[in-house]
Amino acid sequence: MFPRVEGLKMFIGAHVSGAKGVHNAITNSYKIGGNAFALFVKQQRRWTSPPLKSEEIDQFGELLKEYNHGLTTCRHLLPHGSYLINLANLDDEKNHQAYSAFLDELQRCEHLGIGHYNFHPGSTLGLNKRDALTRLAANINAAIKATKFVKIVLENMAGKGNLIGSSFQDLADVIALVDDKSRVGVCIDTCHTFAAGYDIRTQELYDQMWSDFDKVIGLKYLSAIHLNDSKAPLGSNRDLHQNIGLGFLGLESFRILMNTKHVEGLPMILETPNHNDDTVWGREIKLLEWLIGRSKDDPEFVAKRDELWQKGASERKEAEAKTKKTDNKKQSKLSGKKKRKVETDEEDEDEDE
Repeated sequence: MFPRVEGLKMFIGAHVSGAKGVHNAITNSYKIGGNAFALFVKQQRRWTSPPLKSEEIDQFGELLKEYNHGLTTCRHLLPHGSYLINLANLDDEKNHQAYSAFLDELQRCEHLGIGHYNFHPGSTLGLNKRDALTRLAANINAAIKATKFVKIVLENMAGKGNLIGSSFQDLADVIALVDDKSRVGVCIDTCHTFAAGYDIRTQELYDQMWSDFDKVIGLKYLSAIHLNDSKAPLGSNRDLHQNIGLGFLGLESFRILMNTKHVEGLPMILETPNHNDDTVWGREIKLLEWLIGRSKDDPEFVAKRDELWQKGASERKEAEAKTKKTDNKKQSKLSGKKKRKVETDEEDEDEDE
């Protein structure tokens, strides 16, 4: 059991299990000392789940009050949407299936009194991005009209393949198409941000990232933070979460974040590897709380930063080697395509002669 620190302006927690009842997420969060948490409101690997029973809803509300999570719309709770949902899918049947699951999860949030819902924007599946963004926004508009208060929070992505949301412009383009902008927000994932090419490892670079965010999207839309170090290097487009201080972001990135005024009051959620041991998150919550008010030159901070950096060295080296290998394969494949195109063009010229 990790004691919760009362009176903090930072609301830190983890994505905890709600297995055998969503109310269990509350006790699991309390055990690790969280004053915020994320959960799945249904089985996230299935399109449908049985509806919430009235006794489940009542039990959830009672435990929120007991453990002092009972805010008006539980704004420090951040349910995560099913990974199956792709609202940008242009296939009508698959899109309808995704929207139905999306709406069901939003309605579950409202039944539980939860005010935020975070999800991945989806993938273009290789199709025209503008059409995909338009379809995504249309589904968000429909869902907002079909619900009462839950805010739909778009998460930024690492940039792999055809995923939407690796650039701030993607998210801004979606928000621009949403009619009721009071019902939409953005969750910044630190690992995804770094993997997408936004460097936040120094105060100057960190401030520049937020300046870019404000210019492109607007800080008023910032609704949540996902706290993850990155096992893969900057701009790798690889979504590899690592424990705080062990990855390429390093502890300094999180010291800067934990002393940022504009993230106070937002749900800040760990999604780091816990190896089936929730005490990992308990220790990380305490580490993040410990960073509040510390300077980069603090001897204790420097010692902890260097200790964690050394501890994660082998995993960083391994991930970097895999990233380089993948990049080399992509480059080789691209070079092969270019070579074949040149040869085809030369053959066409020979035929013309």
